[in-house]
Amino acid sequence: MSRRHAITTGCLLVITALTSAPVPAVAQVRTANAPAVPVAWKPPAGMIEALQRDLHLTKEQAQTRLLNETRLATVEADLRGRLGARFAGAWFVGTVAQRLVVATTSEADIPQIVATGARAEIVSRSLSDLAAIKEQVDNTPAARKETGAVRYIDVRSNKVVVLSKDVVVASNALEASGADPVAVKVEPSNETPQLLDDLVGGNAYYIGTTERCSIGFPVTRGTQNGFVSAGHCGKRGDTTSGSNWTAQGVFQGSSFPDSDYAWVSVNANWTPKPAVNNGSGGTVPVAGARPAIEGASVCRSGSTTGWHCGTIQQRDTSVTYPQGTVYQLARTSVCAEPGDSGGSFISVDQAQGVTSGGSGNCTAGGVTYFQPLDEILSAYGLTLMTVGATTTPPGTTPPSTIPPGSSPCNGYPKTVAGKLNDGQSVYQPNNRYYQTAAPGQQSACLDSDDNVDFDLFLQKWNGTSWVTVATSDSPGPDEQVGYTGTRGYYRYRVTSASGSGSYTLKYKTP
Repeated sequence: MSRRHAITTGCLLVITALTSAPVPAVAQVRTANAPAVPVAWKPPAGMIEALQRDLHLTKEQAQTRLLNETRLATVEADLRGRLGARFAGAWFVGTVAQRLVVATTSEADIPQIVATGARAEIVSRSLSDLAAIKEQVDNTPAARKETGAVRYIDVRSNKVVVLSKDVVVASNALEASGADPVAVKVEPSNETPQLLDDLVGGNAYYIGTTERCSIGFPVTRGTQNGFVSAGHCGKRGDTTSGSNWTAQGVFQGSSFPDSDYAWVSVNANWTPKPAVNNGSGGTVPVAGARPAIEGASVCRSGSTTGWHCGTIQQRDTSVTYPQGTVYQLARTSVCAEPGDSGGSFISVDQAQGVTSGGSGNCTAGGVTYFQPLDEILSAYGLTLMTVGATTTPPGTTPPSTIPPGSSPCNGYPKTVAGKLNDGQSVYQPNNRYYQTAAPGQQSACLDSDDNVDFDLFLQKWNGTSWVTVATSDSPGPDEQVGYTGTRGYYRYRVTSASGSGSYTLKYKTP
């Protein structure tokens, strides 16, 4: 049985009390590890008004919420790294996101959590445990068919949740599959996922003569400009037209189902801008792509319904559409309608992902799922256009040349070793792969005999194939790679470009 304990501090109660005042709470109280956010900070254009409308907030509450989310995001990132395998998720609570809750499987973590001003919750299952349980549910065909179209990890309840129109049928199917009845919960729901392809981010584009989708975020690949969108909008080789029906671009890559993303290269008449259409004649600047915490506010721009906001409900959501299942989506309370597919999801000024599908509409309300952006960037080696500079989250670090005779591979906790003949390749660890349950930095160092030229490649499983996401192939025996990516399955490929000999591969994971 799951054991949950909530731990808070007097400092946190002060934060809660201050939020009823018109002055933003963050102007009064600072957490131990978070920098102060200037009171004069101005939110992106159009976001305050949309949050007032969609979350039923006052202007002061909307601004306070964005300030709190920005400030506490740094606290969550620091604690996630320090807790490591014990981390069990984090989320915002309160009308203005005035409180950050961080879950862990160890009571020993309580002091360092509360020291930051966050609330600690002790749970039975780590985030990696929940990911394994959800994978079991997803990979059981009978359970997937009977249990409903939406399955996700709910960090708030420390369970895997299955939404179903028939709770009894779903529960019986899960029991027959061998799923842990304590860790998996069935909830009644009429949520009916559908893709949203009716036929700056959020603007319309056309595939062929009738199908319409929405631009996600402008990107570059080397010197080639383009944008990311939903994979179900088009297949590789399909041509696109802009909202003015002039020639625009070509789908260079597309993945659907399993994932739901694509990227489109554009011709020289189209200039990428680091901005999202806010539906009122203005734009919201894109400053980066830091994933938002569950419970954070998020806004969506699409060519059918324009600009709408809500909150991130859950991540690692599996959604079964009539056309197939898509994994690792984020589920939100934002509404959407056909034609909004591929459009931008943004939290404050941080790009989050592209619209995949939804249930309901913007008249009666509904939910929408988005494909996280970091996976798209890593799959195609794209660079997000941002204000002031470009960023490539995730991206690779330049390969380094290590002086012969030195000891390059210190500080890596995991080690494998082997031998290669001239021209041979091997996958590590142990001719298999490893799984990461949280996003973060992957890094590795290859130390080989001095008389060989061995190269190192990091690959990630994108749902259908292995994609190389980091490469180090200098003309020497030793290599290093670094990569910041999403959770998922990874493996290293060690290749002999020339010579036969021994090697040691050391690596670390998030």
